[in-house]
Amino acid sequence: MLHLRLIVPHDLRKAVLDSLDGFVGVTHVVVLPDAAVRPAGDVVLCDVARESADEVLGALRETGLSERGAISAEEVALTLSAAADEAERLAPGEGADALVWEAVSEITHEESTLTAVYLAFLTVATMLAACGAVLDSAILVVGAMAVGPEFGPLAGFCVALVQRRARPALRSLNALVAGFAVAMALTVLFSLLMDALGLFSQAAFDGARPNTSFIWQPDATSFVVALLAGVAGLLSLTSAKAGMLVGVAISVTTVPAAANAAVALGYGDLNQFWGSSWQLLVNMLGIVVAGVLTLLVQQGAWRVIRRRAKQAAAS
Repeated sequence: MLHLRLIVPHDLRKAVLDSLDGFVGVTHVVVLPDAAVRPAGDVVLCDVARESADEVLGALRETGLSERGAISAEEVALTLSAAADEAERLAPGEGADALVWEAVSEITHEESTLTAVYLAFLTVATMLAACGAVLDSAILVVGAMAVGPEFGPLAGFCVALVQRRARPALRSLNALVAGFAVAMALTVLFSLLMDALGLFSQAAFDGARPNTSFIWQPDATSFVVALLAGVAGLLSLTSAKAGMLVGVAISVTTVPAAANAAVALGYGDLNQFWGSSWQLLVNMLGIVVAGVLTLLVQQGAWRVIRRRAKQAAAS
């Protein structure tokens, strides 16, 4: 269930309550007259079955509530209520499978904005992966994959493409391109410093690295892994199972590939630089393709489920 808190201007009260009454997945509706001060109006509380949340939020937006009042939503961890059980039973589909576009858009907006914290995480992850590449340490490479925040902009780009929204797509693309450019440039300097301190060496970097050589040697398997990771990542976002994102991050060698390219550039090794760069592009392309297809399939499936539910109710 999702808990909604609405600040409703007085002249929108009837339209908002009518919208809520029009959905079987809505329950526990509470109206607190004149409880809101800024903006002024009533406060309306209700619980919504996750299966109905996308339609309910869309209907509330159509009343103009998001512009003149406010709509807040949060996950309900526990609800002991026969009315809530009935609302979930009547709502079409399963809550765990529900696609709530508003929630997905909000999550990806936060995760796909180019900020100082995002740059710091990406830079640290790239430097950590550079250490793993030179030392041939799979543990360090996996650690860098888990730290890297690049899946947020990739997911945001997928969502923006499916919704055909240019501005969020450009924001996500900017975070990816600018973020990796800054992280790789700083990692070049970091690798040269480590070399000057005697902690890195070109001999170690050019030598046999059985544990990390896959970073700069892309093949068909790399694209398949990226596709699977893209599917898992977008499913984890749409089903609100964000904990799975750590596993997704560890599955794809975006950050390690960028780190290996940066170290190779510092040493002038163009063979590894281009191989790593190609690995990075292949993985990003695979995630985007899989993410877009996953969202389109979910969107289509929910349209079918809702249409059948409306047909069944009409009959």
